[in-house]
Amino acid sequence: MKILVGAILLIASMAAGDELRVAAAADLNYAFRDIAARFERETGHEVNLIVGSSGNFYSQIQNGAPFDLFFSADIQYPQKLQAAGLAEKGSLYRYAIGKIVLWVSNTSKLDVKKGLVVLLEPSVNRIAIANPLHAPYGRAAVDALKSEKLYDKISDKFVLGENISQAAQFVQSGNADAGILASSLVVAPAMRDVGRYYEIPTSEYPPIDQGAIVLASSKNKMQHGSSSTFSRDLRS
Repeated sequence: MKILVGAILLIASMAAGDELRVAAAADLNYAFRDIAARFERETGHEVNLIVGSSGNFYSQIQNGAPFDLFFSADIQYPQKLQAAGLAEKGSLYRYAIGKIVLWVSNTSKLDVKKGLVVLLEPSVNRIAIANPLHAPYGRAAVDALKSEKLYDKISDKFVLGENISQAAQFVQSGNADAGILASSLVVAPAMRDVGRYYEIPTSEYPPIDQGAIVLASSKNKMQHGSSSTFSRDLRS
């Protein structure tokens, strides 16, 4: 899909060379490294990018983790932070809508064009998904499998990644036979040419609305309309 990542890194009062601390959902791993590099070139500000599980970041921020920006795979986490007074008012922004895919490596004999039902084949012993307890993409995978009445038949085969990037690593390394992953990861250069994927119908899981927010604890105050707006189109 085409998403507009309005990666609104809006810097109002940062001194030259100040570090911007960004907590980003793991599905942004590849895209945001490019964004961070470009931002550093254009502004002179260093970006300290940490990628991981949105749910874990949410807990860390509640406990005082010193991030400036939070890009979550689930807009509900930023909404909760805003409601709790832990984010700058008016800074919440929906930057993308995520999608999930079934992915296998090129060495696999599975025909992913068959869709999720292919996971019932005897050759599939391990299926990688992100941990649904704190990863929005993991919850979407569970919802899609339940929609097709497959969850109870294959849930004992799950290999849970701490985040969606780790789930992808499980399949890439051969530690899982297939994975339900973020589309933004599988079309990135690191995975694009080494596997095949099937796009799971969006009707089978709730929309993955992804939200970004400026944290109230940020030492570098940001506001809309400042001079260093950074945004770009990405394909995922």
